[in-house]
Amino acid sequence: MSDRLRPARDNPAHSRLRLTAVVGLLLVTAIWGATFLVVKDATVGMPVFDFLTWRFALAAVVMAAIRPSVVRRIDRGTLARGAGAGSLLGMSYILQTLGLQHTSAAVSGFLTGLFVVITPLLAWALFRQHLSPTAWTAAATATAGLALITLSGVSFGSGEALTLLCSVCFALHLLALGRWSPGRDAYALTLVQLTTASLMCLIGAVPHGVRPPQNGSTWTAVLVTAVLASAFAYMVQTWAQKHVTATQAAVVLTMEPVFAGLFAVLVGGERLTVSTLVGGALVVTAMFLIEVPGSESEGSEESAESAGSEGSEGSDAPPPRPWPACPAPARSPGAVAPAGSGKRLRR
Repeated sequence: MSDRLRPARDNPAHSRLRLTAVVGLLLVTAIWGATFLVVKDATVGMPVFDFLTWRFALAAVVMAAIRPSVVRRIDRGTLARGAGAGSLLGMSYILQTLGLQHTSAAVSGFLTGLFVVITPLLAWALFRQHLSPTAWTAAATATAGLALITLSGVSFGSGEALTLLCSVCFALHLLALGRWSPGRDAYALTLVQLTTASLMCLIGAVPHGVRPPQNGSTWTAVLVTAVLASAFAYMVQTWAQKHVTATQAAVVLTMEPVFAGLFAVLVGGERLTVSTLVGGALVVTAMFLIEVPGSESEGSEESAESAGSEGSEGSDAPPPRPWPACPAPARSPGAVAPAGSGKRLRR
């Protein structure tokens, strides 16, 4: 990256945007953690693929209804990048759902959370992005905390393999947003992502027939997750990744199981264990580590483009650097932890 494109690290405007992005991602993880109990109850009486299809489709419809003009702002670049990121998003949910048929929810939650380590590894392998020791320490600390929160034992089979592929796709989704969201309308890009994800989940639902929610509580769960946990959350994530690296975003997103455990204790009446407390403390520590000066990578792509692209979203903005073609595995939500465990998977 040239000096012209690399923002000054002590630039107050850049620092404020980065802090706002981290706070936005924290809010997203809090929403995903809070909706855990809602999703758990809804998927008891509704097939997961049906639930996801309705969730993402309604999220896309709501976004289009709020800003109808956004459809005209979807140029070919936004459509291609949004479809690519949305395919990773949808396939991730599908892989996690398939993996859950052959492994426990707790193990799936841990393996999915390994994106926090896989993301910097892929950033190095695909883009030769070198990370600081502090960034690696934060990733390792978050992984240890996630293990304490979710893990009680592990064996490796087909379910674990599928879930690990889901984690790889989640990492690819983070990297894709980090490279594709700068210079693009975050709202338009999110709309395309959610539409694509709904079509991906529809493929899994069609063989058994797509059924609508059967009662008011399930409709409530679909609407809450569609509007807050999908439309709002992914729009915030898409915007935030203009201003933080994919590795920093990955570390922040590991706060989701911490919030899930907190809400499970406060609302669900579940018991708070010592391992959950220690694991949560480690994840929070990792959060602080990524804010330490020097924790950003030398080859960081996100902040550089965002500094020059803020306020230039849309089709007139210069296209981001091309992203190499990657295999398209994926990840999925809707999966939930056993009752009383206080553990959860990705939303």
